[in-house]
Amino acid sequence: MYSIIELNNKQYKIEKGKPVIVDKLEAGENEEIKIDKVLLYRDDKDEVKVGSPYISDLAFKAKVLGTVKGKKIRVFKYKKRKDYRRTIGARPSYTEILIEEV
Repeated sequence: MYSIIELNNKQYKIEKGKPVIVDKLEAGENEEIKIDKVLLYRDDKDEVKVGSPYISDLAFKAKVLGTVKGKKIRVFKYKKRKDYRRTIGARPSYTEILIEEV
């Protein structure tokens, strides 16, 4: 069983009982969130439901496990013949959620 959902204008493939790393959410740790923007749902019997754009009678409950930091992103600025070089680094924050029930 898996499903394709939309969260923060991005699409994620989720499965029940597996953690998923998504973009940063405003929810705190151990909070429950409701995901009702389901684009596609495939159950254990290989039956597929496709929304147009969303499946109206389907929603998921997810638990926020916490925040995680991503890989470091480096940005290098350079201007030729001007002796200008700058390196900037950042680590984006993500939220890890656990899909609990349909």
